[in-house]
Amino acid sequence: MRLASGCAAAHNPDHCTAPAPVNHSPPSMDPRALESAFALFSEASAQLSGAYQALQARVERLAGELAVANGELKRQYLEKEALSARLAGLLEALPGGVVVVDGDGRVSQANPAARALLGDDLPGSAWKAVAAARIAPTSNAREWEAGPPGRRRRVTLSESPLEAGAGQLLLLNDVTEASAVQRELERHKRLSAMGEMAAGLAHQLRTPLATALLHAANLSRSGLAEADRARFSERLRERLLHLERMIQEMLVFVRGSSAGREVVEAGALVHEAVQIMEPQMAGRSVRLEVSPVPAATLRGARKALSGMLVNLLENALQACEAGGSVRLAASLDGDRIAIEVRDDGRGVTPEDQERLFEPFFTTRQEGTGLGLAIVRSVAEAHGGEVAVKSRLGKGAAFTVRLPIEGAGSEAATAVLARVG
Repeated sequence: MRLASGCAAAHNPDHCTAPAPVNHSPPSMDPRALESAFALFSEASAQLSGAYQALQARVERLAGELAVANGELKRQYLEKEALSARLAGLLEALPGGVVVVDGDGRVSQANPAARALLGDDLPGSAWKAVAAARIAPTSNAREWEAGPPGRRRRVTLSESPLEAGAGQLLLLNDVTEASAVQRELERHKRLSAMGEMAAGLAHQLRTPLATALLHAANLSRSGLAEADRARFSERLRERLLHLERMIQEMLVFVRGSSAGREVVEAGALVHEAVQIMEPQMAGRSVRLEVSPVPAATLRGARKALSGMLVNLLENALQACEAGGSVRLAASLDGDRIAIEVRDDGRGVTPEDQERLFEPFFTTRQEGTGLGLAIVRSVAEAHGGEVAVKSRLGKGAAFTVRLPIEGAGSEAATAVLARVG
């Protein structure tokens, strides 16, 4: 029944509905939209193509610049390599010793000259130990002895810090031959001065000798009163002492002054000179003022240094009138001690100042002309110097500057303090 009814319904057009047909064709598009999209695609493609070409051109340009830069870097590298090789060759050929001390205080590099002076085992060694064992001060404050015992050479030593605290660069210059020549030159100068001495010796000795002979003749007179005999005897003694001192000073000057190796306290040296001169100044009614002496130690010949100060004080005493004053002061001046002897006497003319330290030049009738020459000789032998400042009628000031103990090895000490 359901089937018949269904079939009947299926054949009845009023009661049966046919299914909708399926559309398989693509949806229709507006040609103008397609044209616009194609135009945009073409434009984008053109932009990408242009960008690629620009990028390719930039890459080629950068590649060219890189090639040029690489060529320049290679050229600079080759130049620096050649310069480095040249500097290394120069360092090896330098006659002076070059030592590089690193930040840990060890010798990182040493040229052949430095190894010849301080030993072939120098590279890698601790500089402090090398300096203590193989570098020693000399009597000349500016020179040292370097090398093992038996092969000592005289050298000068200077140092310079490397960049960024990387250590020190030390320079050792062998001056053995130059020092020997200098000593020989000084000897010849003294021998030359002896010719001047011979010319002036007769005049220098004649007056005090004639006076001594006169007093001796007076002593031989018969019936001479005891008071006169005592007076002539004292004057004879004074003239003979004057002759003795003159001869001693000439001998000191001719021999020259050796610096010596004694350790002398500056205060003790000044005190010794003052003890000698104080009674003489009191006897001439000249006041002696002594300022406190700073603590400092000198290395040299004590007798020569003391005699140098005594000569300066005697020179100041002779320049003063009764009631005058002499002032002795000392002060530290860097690595040196400056000892000044100042008087308020008659002063020295500019012309005479230029000749004051020449042998046999004197502005006093009783002067030997050797006192200040000896002062300069002693000062220079100890690595020092002497200078004078004076105005006529305003007194004079003589200043001796001497290196203090340890200052002679200042460069080495400074290096040891930084890298030791």
